[in-house]
Amino acid sequence: MEQQQKANVVIFPTPGMGHLIPLVALAKRLVYHDDLSVTFAIPTSGAPPKAAKAVLEALPKSISHIFLEPISLADVEGGEGTLAETLICLTGIRSLPSLRKTLGSLAKSTRLVALVADLFASHAFDVAKEFNLKPYIFFPSTAMCLSTLLYLPKLDETVSCEYADLADPLQIPGCIPFHGRDLLDPLQDRTNDAYRWTLKTAERYREAEGIMVNSFMELEGRTIKALQEKEPGKPPVYPVGPLIGSGSESGRDVHECLKWLDEQPSGSVLYVSFGSGGTLSTEQLNELAYGLELSEQRFLWVVRSPSDQAANATYFSAESQKDPFDFLPKGFLDRTRGQGLLGEEGKRVRAKMKSLKDAAANVLGEDGTSTKTLKEVVFRWTN
Repeated sequence: MEQQQKANVVIFPTPGMGHLIPLVALAKRLVYHDDLSVTFAIPTSGAPPKAAKAVLEALPKSISHIFLEPISLADVEGGEGTLAETLICLTGIRSLPSLRKTLGSLAKSTRLVALVADLFASHAFDVAKEFNLKPYIFFPSTAMCLSTLLYLPKLDETVSCEYADLADPLQIPGCIPFHGRDLLDPLQDRTNDAYRWTLKTAERYREAEGIMVNSFMELEGRTIKALQEKEPGKPPVYPVGPLIGSGSESGRDVHECLKWLDEQPSGSVLYVSFGSGGTLSTEQLNELAYGLELSEQRFLWVVRSPSDQAANATYFSAESQKDPFDFLPKGFLDRTRGQGLLGEEGKRVRAKMKSLKDAAANVLGEDGTSTKTLKEVVFRWTN
């Protein structure tokens, strides 16, 4: 009877829509395989965000979700110098008892085969091993970022000062040389808890049986080749991207912004978004608004309510009660309605983007490299 059950893969994300959306895209591609189902086990530090619930509830029946018991971050939230990465890691770690309970329940009714952890959730491998699940990582960012984090433990051992103070550029395998001041934000202050948590998370990457990265060879060929070079203790890396959100499942919920985009000339619109973790101050919001207005460029701007705290201050409270339009300069919406100027600058970039767009479509096709790579991963899980 057990052989006839679908294999079930559990996905353990970390907080943030920027993490959830590519994992949802991964889940959709996984369930193309008739013998596979997916369960999201989602850690929370309060009521589930409405945006996350809306995305999850629109998924097909073969993709289920469970919100784990809420944990408390009262002892660390709001503390001076507390960065989002610290809260993200602690949310996952404090949710492990609830994850363990959930896996125990799922194991009674499904054939669990693997646990896919988000990039900040490698601490879940301990629980995966208790249930004999294959531990995998899904890395939603670039191959260059993955290479940096895989190399971070060695960097931590060999460098004694702050990375920003290094005179020479860093030499990360498969990456172009870059200065320490250009590293990710949580790596800029080695005395901050965010650095220590990021380091601990990265140290456990080598315990994975495989790492799926949201990229593809045509985009980051040099870096992916370096990541796939075999060396002791390094897990295989599978480029399965680009995985992005695909909009409404029903096709009936057509956003006004998409209608507007369809009416604009090709290559004429500037897209402005700082992600779920990026928040502008009031002054920055106004400066950006005036800059867009003066540019006379068509634009699509994802506006969020400003915060004069840290740049990621609203990461865990993205659903502001305040209308972000209230913070825009007076008359801005009226003055910029319908504006547009198609300039010559950026044509080479647009041509490159067109080439990469076509390449992305090819790798995700039926015979594309990302599709075949994902099939290989599924085969390893189910056999």
